[in-house]
Amino acid sequence: MILLLSYLLGTIPFGLLLSKLAGYGDIRNVGSGNIGATNVLRTGNKKLALLTLLLDGAKGAAAVLIAQNLYPENALLPALAGFCALLGHTFPVWLKFKGGKGVATGLGIWLALNPPLGIIACAIWAGVFYKTRYSSLSALTAFAVLPLLAFVMAGVLQGFLSSAISGLIVWRHKDNIKRLLTRTEPKFGKK
Repeated sequence: MILLLSYLLGTIPFGLLLSKLAGYGDIRNVGSGNIGATNVLRTGNKKLALLTLLLDGAKGAAAVLIAQNLYPENALLPALAGFCALLGHTFPVWLKFKGGKGVATGLGIWLALNPPLGIIACAIWAGVFYKTRYSSLSALTAFAVLPLLAFVMAGVLQGFLSSAISGLIVWRHKDNIKRLLTRTEPKFGKK
């Protein structure tokens, strides 16, 4: 039951809901068509984008924390609950399974499940973004490094979970990877 609830929690499309409430219409008709914070930022409303980022991250964190509190003796269930929230965010039943790319939700999972790893992932994202101004490259770098760090710092369970999360997020960025390779990926702040 907790896994289904985690999935349903993940399906809440905060970017879509907040954009509509703020009068921007359907965010899927703007920029990349994605429901995440980066696309919400294309509306020009930084506060709305930040709120989307925080709420999308909170979905992953909440799934982990709820499972930890309900089943404190089970080390696997919080990890699975977080992954189910990520699946809900990326494949929401309400949006015909076309959701976000999972970066904020993935970071939220790690900040709740293993705060040092979550902080390191956020720092990697921020460092790469500061140097390159590519949001996608920042996410890809952070989630490419995370499995190795998880295996070394947290053991096999979190290492495999990190591999699954990272694999899904990298796969969701396949179009960004193509644009990065052809140097057609837009930098943040450029049209």
